Amino acid sequence: MLKKLLCLTFISLFYFSSAQIVGTVKSTKGEPLPFVNILIENTYKGTTSNDDGYYELNITKPDTYTIVYTYLGYKTVKKKVAVSDFPYVINVNLEEESVSLGEVVVSAEDNPANAIMRQAIAKRKENLEKIESFKADFYSRGLIRIKDAPEKILGQEVGDLGGGLDSTRSGIIYLSETISKIQFLQPDKLKEKITASKVSGDDNGFSFNSALDVDYNFYNNTVEFGNQIVSPIANNAFTYYKYKLEGIFYDDRGNLINKINVIPKRKNDPVFSGSIYIVEDQWTIYALELDITGVQARIPAADLITLKQSFSYSEKDNIWPIISQSIDFKYGIFGIKGDGRFTAVYSNYEFNLPLTRKDFGRELVAFENEANKKDSLYWESIRPVPLTKEERTDYTKKDSIQIVKESKPYLDSIDRVNNKFKLGDILGYTYQNSHKDYRLGFNMPITGVRFNTVQGYTAKANVFYTKNYDEYKRYFNASASIEYGFSDERLRATGSLNYKFNNTSRAFLSLSGGVSVQQFNPAEPISPLINSVSTLFFEDNYMKLYDRSFLQLNYSEELFNGFRLYAGLSYERRKALFNTTDQTFYNDKDDAYTSNNPLDETAFGIAPFETHNIVKANVSAQINFAQEYFSYPDSKFNVGNEDYPTLVLSYEKGLGATNSDYNFDQIKARLYQTFSIADKGRFRYNIRAGKFFNADDIAFMDYQHFNGNQTHVSTSGSYTNVFNNLDYYTASTNDSYLEAHAEHDFNGFLLGKVPVLNKLNFNLVIGAHLLSTPDMKPYQEYTIGVDNIGWGKWRFLRVDYVRSYQSGFQSDAILFGLKFF
Repeated sequence: MLKKLLCLTFISLFYFSSAQIVGTVKSTKGEPLPFVNILIENTYKGTTSNDDGYYELNITKPDTYTIVYTYLGYKTVKKKVAVSDFPYVINVNLEEESVSLGEVVVSAEDNPANAIMRQAIAKRKENLEKIESFKADFYSRGLIRIKDAPEKILGQEVGDLGGGLDSTRSGIIYLSETISKIQFLQPDKLKEKITASKVSGDDNGFSFNSALDVDYNFYNNTVEFGNQIVSPIANNAFTYYKYKLEGIFYDDRGNLINKINVIPKRKNDPVFSGSIYIVEDQWTIYALELDITGVQARIPAADLITLKQSFSYSEKDNIWPIISQSIDFKYGIFGIKGDGRFTAVYSNYEFNLPLTRKDFGRELVAFENEANKKDSLYWESIRPVPLTKEERTDYTKKDSIQIVKESKPYLDSIDRVNNKFKLGDILGYTYQNSHKDYRLGFNMPITGVRFNTVQGYTAKANVFYTKNYDEYKRYFNASASIEYGFSDERLRATGSLNYKFNNTSRAFLSLSGGVSVQQFNPAEPISPLINSVSTLFFEDNYMKLYDRSFLQLNYSEELFNGFRLYAGLSYERRKALFNTTDQTFYNDKDDAYTSNNPLDETAFGIAPFETHNIVKANVSAQINFAQEYFSYPDSKFNVGNEDYPTLVLSYEKGLGATNSDYNFDQIKARLYQTFSIADKGRFRYNIRAGKFFNADDIAFMDYQHFNGNQTHVSTSGSYTNVFNNLDYYTASTNDSYLEAHAEHDFNGFLLGKVPVLNKLNFNLVIGAHLLSTPDMKPYQEYTIGVDNIGWGKWRFLRVDYVRSYQSGFQSDAILFGLKFF
């Protein structure tokens, strides 16, 4: 204890001695002002004040400085000081800025705000391109609070969230900081090297708040903020916004600043509301204070998000770069509510450097090896924005708790409590050893109770063992499942062993085997739950099954960035199965179960293939073109790149079959991509093609099957992998094939402009689907639907109208999509 107190005392002494120019910024009424920008004049060396109005400006040598204090809504203050020793204290009081219309003439015929915004829009691209490249220092702090946290969520204990909750079950649940070097090149290259990262209560953690995640440039037509949000100075901004001139004022350089109120024309459009400040004659952004709701951003958990940005003029470069940004938000979902803030400070800019695209690779963010190992002394010396009392208390408390919670006695004591078997554990129990980081247990999931006409009702039980290594970078997992069919009176069991080798190439090796009931289409187009309902209530037993005994070895690894290899080898025994029950909840005399033969629904007792053994080998290469990634010490996380598609090339071979007719070869390819089209929504496509060789008489489960849907109910969020009005096995082929899907979600772009409908926040979705094989005429489906149907934040339903064609109109259907499964 004495050692800790001495350490804390030393840190405190270091903190006060290392802070160079310090002080508090308040209003003339004595109220602390947060997020005040403090800069050394004519430089980009600076900081911002914290929530308590306190600031620290790191000055390295005694000299005469002019310190500039700027804050929206207040007059800029300059302090010229001769600093001889440290710490040097400067407390400042800022006077409210008088924002008035003055001599501006406002008429109903000519709105002055519109004229100003037209000028800003006309100069948008020119101002965007003024900063061709730059390097800068970046600092970010993220804080998330929770209020009145529930004891349980969906039956699971919440606990104290790592010591973050007080007696009212409120407090900080996430606090982190990032210090990094960033560089940028037009139009969209941003690279970040994180030199320091800190997470409260986790000395091995890495912060999530990076410069890439908060790169909101309003000179672009849209800003990616959950959804693609239309900028108030976008080329088409007048389609979305109304403007009102609130007043004018002059900054410290004599520039006239126009304060414009930004007003959405429609409530649920992807737009902001609030204020944007435009510099007269230059028509650049001086600052902005904008709000967006969770509905507008398509972030259901968010209630309100407030974004503030401040810019500072560079006489040398004649540009207005961003110097600070804050994102405040309130959230609430599942009875959980809270708020938070992410603060960013940009400093030490160097503009328009001779950077080229060769200076930017696919690595977007890189953490230095010891980035998360910096001690408190380091942070106190380099942190540009001082901690508030609340934040300092959270760091101290959680860092102390972490020491205790990582100790073996504490972990053992927690395990003793959690490992006690209770009556409620009869359907599932987990034993864990937190110190050695392994767990084992069993469960009998409710979802294991299913029904099909082959097995009747089924029940399932699982056992598992997992051992983690190197903070989850490696792990070993062993699991086994048993399933009993009450009608066929058959017990089947499967098991698997899995090992993850590392967290960079993410190499996986798995060995599995056993006996299982398998759908003929391995993609399992009909879920067991939907099949159970369809079978018992409507006598539509669409799921067709066979018995598979197997031993299988799989391996996958990213060999180099963007190229992942998958390989598999299996030995299988396949056996036909037949219906064993005709049980139903509703017996329609005009309806009856079909056979379990997918080739002929009337072929009761006739096997669609003969029992056989076969060896199957497959190899696939997944190529993510221009794949970008984040680098962590001993870890790599890939980031999707919407500008390029993903290509999958595969080869599959069946050999050594007990019936030689069942041997085959198949080559196949898949190309898919999803991307946003500005504010017009998101477009996605998925194309498959393939060709069989030596496959005239192969077993039916080795055909290429296409995902159909005869239930008119879907639990898939996207329909680019299914034909929603096609039988499950009508189009299956052992020859060549082409399958293509395209879908566009307008994301409110169209329905948001229709009176009355725009209040419902629905999304229009259209789609087209094509299937072609040598054995059938081309099949097409066209869909139009409405997504995001529900109430408030509960948006779980999608409804589509589907029309299918094959040498003319074939049929149509209404499809219901459920998104909470």
